[in-house]
Amino acid sequence: MTDLRRRGGGGDTDNSDNISDKEADGEDRLACPGEAESKDATPDVAPPSENTPHCLNKALEGLPPRWKNYWIRGVLSLAMISGFFLIIYLGPITLILVVMTVQIKCFQEIITIGYRVYRSYELPWFRTLSWYFLVCVNYFFYGETLADYFGALVQREEPLQFLSRYHRFISFALYLAGFCMFVLSLVKKHYRLQFYMFAWTHVTLLIVVTQSHLVIQNLFEGMIWFIVPISIVICNDIMAYLFGFFFGRTPLIKLSPKKTWEGFIGGFFSTVVFGFLLAYLLAQFQYFVCPVGYNSETYRFTVECEPSELFILQEYTLPAVVQNETVQLYPFQIHSIFLSSFGSLIGPFGGFFASGFKRAFKIKDFADTIPGHGGIMDRFDCQYLMATFTHVYIGSFIRGPNPTKVLQQLLGLQPAQQLSIFNTLSSHLRERGMLPPVAAWTPRPPSPLR
Repeated sequence: MTDLRRRGGGGDTDNSDNISDKEADGEDRLACPGEAESKDATPDVAPPSENTPHCLNKALEGLPPRWKNYWIRGVLSLAMISGFFLIIYLGPITLILVVMTVQIKCFQEIITIGYRVYRSYELPWFRTLSWYFLVCVNYFFYGETLADYFGALVQREEPLQFLSRYHRFISFALYLAGFCMFVLSLVKKHYRLQFYMFAWTHVTLLIVVTQSHLVIQNLFEGMIWFIVPISIVICNDIMAYLFGFFFGRTPLIKLSPKKTWEGFIGGFFSTVVFGFLLAYLLAQFQYFVCPVGYNSETYRFTVECEPSELFILQEYTLPAVVQNETVQLYPFQIHSIFLSSFGSLIGPFGGFFASGFKRAFKIKDFADTIPGHGGIMDRFDCQYLMATFTHVYIGSFIRGPNPTKVLQQLLGLQPAQQLSIFNTLSSHLRERGMLPPVAAWTPRPPSPLR
């Protein structure tokens, strides 16, 4: 009877629906692993391999796994921090190259997960198209940066003038070529899978490339806007780990079972103090506070300027609770408190987002590039969110009109347009009393002949 009930009318209806679905989709459903398999099936993602240096493994072989992981993370963290100091010493151009390298590696890690999860290795042209779109988006963003910050160089070189003038049209044409190639590469039985990967690529570009471009934009505002936010996230990550390791008892969020309230709170207070002291230290040096510029005569980056008010000591009166004492602070230290608060309270949600992503595809890390830490993306998941906040913060509360950019735009105008703007500006300044009025011109009498 049970068999008869299973073969009854309800079963026939289901079968007809399934047949109609297959007719509508062709055999496209077979390409989607999530539909053909059970909901709990593990995606086809290779587990990370063990790549801890042999000497480190041998030195720590007698320790329990928990303490072994602690020392591995600690040693590699110190190595990465030392490398960060070296990169800062090498200057802005090295920092830009490192940001580009990190961006490419993060893109590769996320795209590789997509290839494995959706078994898309055999899709025609798709690996090539993914990297092509990366090149197109980078060409657009770095071209915008070149036009904004290297205007003098662009105006001097005729090929660069052409590329700068039609930069956005060229960028759109390049993207359009990739879009057409994608449409032409569509293959029957793989339509849905190809569109999955097309969306995967574009979301990855949005998360990685766009935000890494903001990191470089922050760098050009002054190296302090690059170093302090990155250091804040590093400090919060380390201190939250230490407080959680030694004092953690209360779970914070289900997405990351090892995160604790003790680590979250301890990381917050430690990060605010660290950011405040680091801001005081860096604000004293012109090398860190001056916007990064380009000298067209020496063909070198320059960090020379008259420090703005943000980086000049000022007196602040403390509340009456502490007897109206006055202290001397750099205004940037006040801003560092807001940056530190965001980096320690909201920044970790970038990590939680990454944890949710990894749980969705049942992977532990994005890659196994750094022993004890995972992939590059595992270290930069919070950095990208912090970079976006820093960029928005600068644009909202710090940055004013940029005279250099205005001058570059004026130099690109026709002589008649430049003269018209000059006359208008002169009249405006005379009305405000900033320029003396034009004296009436009277012809001088001719000198007598001698």
